[in-house]
Amino acid sequence: MARGVTGTSRNPVTWLGVPTFPKAARASLADTQLRRNLQHATHTIREKRAEAVGEVEDWEQLRSAGEAIKDETLANLDTYLEQLETAVTARGGVVHWARDAAEANEIVLQLAAQAGADEVVKVKSMATAEIGLNEALEAGGIAAVETDLAELIVQLGNDRPSHILVPAIHRNRAEIRDIFRREMPGAPADLAAEPRALAEAARAHLRRKFLTAKVAVSGANFALADTGSIMVVESEGNGRMCLTLPQTLITVMGIEKLLPSWRDLEVFLQLLPRSSTAERMNPYTSVWAGVTPGDGPQNFHLVLLDNGRTETLSDPVGRQALRCIRCSACLNVCPVYERVGGQAYGSVYPGPIGAILTPQLVSDPHDEQAASLPFASSLCGACFEACPVRIDIPEVLTHLRARTVEAKSKRSPESIAMSALASIMRSRRKYELAQKTGALAARLSPTEKISRLPWPGSRWTSARDAPLPASESFRTWWRNNRGGPDQ
Repeated sequence: MARGVTGTSRNPVTWLGVPTFPKAARASLADTQLRRNLQHATHTIREKRAEAVGEVEDWEQLRSAGEAIKDETLANLDTYLEQLETAVTARGGVVHWARDAAEANEIVLQLAAQAGADEVVKVKSMATAEIGLNEALEAGGIAAVETDLAELIVQLGNDRPSHILVPAIHRNRAEIRDIFRREMPGAPADLAAEPRALAEAARAHLRRKFLTAKVAVSGANFALADTGSIMVVESEGNGRMCLTLPQTLITVMGIEKLLPSWRDLEVFLQLLPRSSTAERMNPYTSVWAGVTPGDGPQNFHLVLLDNGRTETLSDPVGRQALRCIRCSACLNVCPVYERVGGQAYGSVYPGPIGAILTPQLVSDPHDEQAASLPFASSLCGACFEACPVRIDIPEVLTHLRARTVEAKSKRSPESIAMSALASIMRSRRKYELAQKTGALAARLSPTEKISRLPWPGSRWTSARDAPLPASESFRTWWRNNRGGPDQ
């Protein structure tokens, strides 16, 4: 299997059928219940995180240390990956190299079939969602059961996740109760919309799955090159059940999740829980290395996934997105995400990090959804301040915006409009004439905004309103109020 190379048939990480960001965002803005759910959840998480981070006096030094460790790892990724393979193999595990989603899915499907499984239990994993593993398994006759509570809610509701850490953040208790009553086998008909009752119903449903599963599939928060250890951190205990009970464990891991040594966890196990769940430490931290005879899974397979990561690594600016430890801190402070939610991004990676990671992993100039994501930001910089590994998301956003614009034809409506605008702004006479024309249009308009323009302006107003020009320009105001020529 080829190593560290990008395949030519990568499976897109965007959801099919989702329109470009502005259109999807407009639909989300119209959903008042969604906006209430998001505002309550993000503000709660944000406040708790601020308290947890405030307890650490050397937080900024920890952020810098995390950034340095990640950058050093990415700079020498080929060496560390080979070191990881050697360590995992020495401990009885088997390493598989997947260039793209299709290869990764085929590997997992074959391994599950070889184990005689018609059903697998899963630990929450962004990588498996990225490659569409559940759908690939279903096509191969194998059911995938999500065991994380939020992922289970999304799966039973035939829904899409909207948050990295809390996939069902857009659902409230009443909605979850209705989903469980309707879709969960054995759920009580009188199930109450209370957290304890909902958790108990999910626990009873999943316990049967844990005890009968032959195969489990997990992601990985970190992998350690020196010992071949794989780590998963979680809050519910479902991960521990998946990682210990089945006979076969398959881990699908993006190649960027690697750390050089066990000692590096000292930094990341302080950064991750405080940034994600606002806890001092994760309730469950599971670490395994290969196979231990007579204890736990007796077959361990590690699938190392590229799927666009090598190509992303080649971009000196964009590569910093690969530092991401999937904490979701940037989502919880983003004013755009708070108002439209994760589904508007059309990607398994929503929010600010999704706006810079998805376009690079997809790397398809014809994917309008992915190309629109870098523009889904106000560039306020709150995401960079929150990021525990100091990813300069605004810098990458502007870099990717420029790349998108450069890829467009010089004869596109946007390019023609910008050329015309540049011509106007280079000439004082043309600029003042345009201002006067705009002011006249504003005074004659019966409305305060422009909701519909003819093509090509309709491409803008189909998803957003355009403000009317000011009825009086600043230059005119200056002349009228200061009594002299403008400078």
